[in-house]
Amino acid sequence: MEKNSLPVHPYWALLIGVCAVSTSAIFVKLSSAPASVIATYRLAFTVLLMTPLIVSKYRPELLRISGKDWLICTAAGVFLAFHFIFWFGSLDYTSVASSVVLVALQPIFAFIGTYIFFHERFTAKTIAGGLLAVAGSVIISWGDFQGSGAALWGDIMAVLGAIWVTVYFLFGQNARKRLSLMTYTYLVYGISSVTLFLYDFALGYDVTGYPAKDWWIFLGLALIPTLLGHTIFNGIIKWVSTSVVSTSILGEPIGASILAYFVLGEEIQLSQWIGGSVILLGIYVFLRSYQGTKRKTKKGLKSA
Repeated sequence: MEKNSLPVHPYWALLIGVCAVSTSAIFVKLSSAPASVIATYRLAFTVLLMTPLIVSKYRPELLRISGKDWLICTAAGVFLAFHFIFWFGSLDYTSVASSVVLVALQPIFAFIGTYIFFHERFTAKTIAGGLLAVAGSVIISWGDFQGSGAALWGDIMAVLGAIWVTVYFLFGQNARKRLSLMTYTYLVYGISSVTLFLYDFALGYDVTGYPAKDWWIFLGLALIPTLLGHTIFNGIIKWVSTSVVSTSILGEPIGASILAYFVLGEEIQLSQWIGGSVILLGIYVFLRSYQGTKRKTKKGLKSA
């Protein structure tokens, strides 16, 4: 059985998760494979690594999953795959910075989704914190937005990528109330990798024949940003809202920029320093305000 409490504070777990997913862009930058193939093996290798534990410990739970939860996990896996497909696809039409900043709009969709499906309420200060974090992302890549028709299509794909990853987390927020972390993520990653394989075959991408360096990169992506990063997010979503996770992930560009400086030799521009500071401030305001709202709600319920 899964524990009903975390060994550490959820926000410390979030910090570890953000640091882990910040390595993703570095791995992708070092690989010579198409982006969707990288995503495919990132998830496929994760499933392979998880299989021994699932078979030995979680098989009973896997066998008694309800039809409803199978549908939820399938939908979550497909939407995670579509997140990768649309986000990576957008990079063929628009700049990396423009794509990343538009994908970073996911907190806005998370606000809407959790309001509609989970009836969550947010104070003006909480919303302001989330929007401030998004504004920081805009500052980082303000000079890189493009105005051509092709770039506009890429921007639309990036926004769709932000929507799909938010839907993926919303499904997770529902399913994780009943399923253990390992069982849920195993199913979702497996369904997502199958969806991505089908996408690669449909587009005629070669899924073999890559140099040894790429296979090590695929393994690194499975171990660090996926098993450590995304699994942490899926784990703590049982205790915190999709909106909290989505807003915290906006710290990823900061971690990625620092790693790019040391690993790839990319200079950190003044706009990145300013934007990164604004992102951190926005995340801090959001989390403090959200936590305060939750405490007030609990006190209100006790006195009711």
